[in-house]
Amino acid sequence: MLWESQIPINQVFELRCRSMTYFGVGAINKFYDIAKDLKENRGITKVILVTGKSSYKKCGAWDVVKPALEEYGIEYVHYDKVGPNPTVDMIDEATQLGKEFGAQAVIGIGGGSPIDSAKSVAILLEYTDKTARDLYELKFTPTKAKPIIAVNTTHGTGTEVDRFAVASIPEKEYKPAIAYDCIYPLYSIDDPALMTKLPADQTRYVTIDALNHITEAATTKFASPYSILLAQETARLIFDYLPEALAHPDNLQARYYLLYASAIAGISFDNGLLHFTHALEHPLSAVKPDLPHGLGLAMLLPAVIKHIYPATARILAEVYRPLVPEAKGVPGEAELVAKKVEEWLFNIGITQKLIDVGFTEEDVDKLAELAMTTPSLDLLLSLAPIEATKETVAAIYRDSLYPLNK
Repeated sequence: MLWESQIPINQVFELRCRSMTYFGVGAINKFYDIAKDLKENRGITKVILVTGKSSYKKCGAWDVVKPALEEYGIEYVHYDKVGPNPTVDMIDEATQLGKEFGAQAVIGIGGGSPIDSAKSVAILLEYTDKTARDLYELKFTPTKAKPIIAVNTTHGTGTEVDRFAVASIPEKEYKPAIAYDCIYPLYSIDDPALMTKLPADQTRYVTIDALNHITEAATTKFASPYSILLAQETARLIFDYLPEALAHPDNLQARYYLLYASAIAGISFDNGLLHFTHALEHPLSAVKPDLPHGLGLAMLLPAVIKHIYPATARILAEVYRPLVPEAKGVPGEAELVAKKVEEWLFNIGITQKLIDVGFTEEDVDKLAELAMTTPSLDLLLSLAPIEATKETVAAIYRDSLYPLNK
């Protein structure tokens, strides 16, 4: 907490990447400017809202979005059935609602699940002969989508600043990811005040998503000085501010810097891409849809670090320096750093391993097969800093069944 306290957190600034993001306490009020632009400059008079069942209201976003749409005469239909691990069926249902209404843009309010679903709907409103299964089985390559406005309510996914989306295909136990330039949101809102009501577990899980984004983005074959620089700052902010947000959920400065960490982590992996932890987590929550994505990542992270550290020691030593100051960046300390990360996870309240959520040794082969065969995950695995053989994938799953110290 060196210079951070000098930044006025209620001064909304523009975080420019491929999306225009309004960032800071009070940024939700920029939705009036967004609604004005949609109506007066873009001629948009009908939109579809994509949300979960209640969080869009509980966080306070709806108190601004609804009157802003009404003030500018923008009509809307509302799909509010997005679950924690959205499915292609939810996306098709929302798309049908948007088609029948004639929606010209899509507004996602929520965390990764509603915003990813909104991105998918935006594509399918342009490709009216396609389904969400076509999209997530990579049967076509979209180049256009309806305008997307993302009102983000968690500090984890980074989806509000990137070109990624995820959905599950239940009958195949697939959870693929897509990445297309056409689904960068036109506008995004990152307002920490919308996040003070996040439950403690969700605060943990979404933040661990961001930590995994940068662990991977800094160590893929596409890693760059930019993705590594953002990774270092993300990790520093998470280690500084997550304990404070857990102890004092209403601390807006803590929420501000966790949200900033999440956003720059999103930009980091938009540039550096991802590899093992995301490729291996997607089968976990595809098989067990009630498993939070961030918890799945947390259970895998120590084992992934253990396996990739020898090939990426100098980078990971710098990224994790706030946690493991004694790390020298040499291959032989892989176990040390991995165990320190697991110890930190346990200390912030994430103590589960795969065995605790119902996976056993008997599941390892199936999970490894899903990681190797789910559409899009092969690309992530191909970017890993070590060869992602089925044996390596299985070994990471096995090492994640129990604590590394066991």
